[in-house]
Amino acid sequence: LLAKIYHEIGLLSKGHLIETDRSGLVGGYVGQTAIKTQEVIQSALGGILFIDEAYSLTSKSDNDYGAEAVDTLLKAMEDHRDDLIVIVAGYPALMEKFLYSNPGLESRFNKFIYFEDYNDEELYNIFWLMCEESNLTMDAAADKYIKDYFKMLYENRSKNFANGRAVRNLFEEVITNQANRLAPKCNITDEELNTLTYEDFLVDEND
Repeated sequence: LLAKIYHEIGLLSKGHLIETDRSGLVGGYVGQTAIKTQEVIQSALGGILFIDEAYSLTSKSDNDYGAEAVDTLLKAMEDHRDDLIVIVAGYPALMEKFLYSNPGLESRFNKFIYFEDYNDEELYNIFWLMCEESNLTMDAAADKYIKDYFKMLYENRSKNFANGRAVRNLFEEVITNQANRLAPKCNITDEELNTLTYEDFLVDEND
C-alpha cells in the first residue's frame, strides 16, 4: 500500500514492493554477495525494497559477507535516491545495533516506526480469525483455555516475542493434534471436523 501511495503522488516510478532477507542478499563466497544484492536492488528500482531481519546483515563473523551487502545497498540508495525507497525491519534492540554498526546506515535511515506487541485480546482475536478462515470453531472449554493461554503468553513475553507468528505456530500445532485425535475414528461427522476441542490444545509447552 505504501509503495502504491508513493507511486500515486509521484515519488516512485513503478510503485511495487520487493521483499527480501539475508538469504536473498548474501552469497557464499567472495564477490557473489555484491552481484546478488545488485540484482535485488535492480528488481526494486521504482518501488520499495523491504529487508526483513536486516540486523542479520551485520554479523561479526570473520567469514561473513553481510558487510558487502550493506556497502552495496548504501551505494545504491545514494545512486537511486530519487526512485528507490528502502525499508528495514527487525526487533528494536537488534535494529539499533544494526544502524549503529555503520555510519552510512545511521545517516540514511532516520525515520522509525515502532510497533507495539499484540496484547492478549488481540492474540485471541487473531487465533479466532485463523479458525474462521479454515471453517473451524472451538468448543467452550477450548475457547476458555485459549483466552487464558494468550493472557499468560502476553504477560510472560520476552523481548523477542513472536506476536502473530506465535499464534500461527500454535494454530498449526492444534490442527495437527486434532487430526491425530480424529484419525483412529471410522465415522467422523462434519461437526467433529470443524470443531477444535480442549484436548487439541494440550500441546507440548516446550515446542
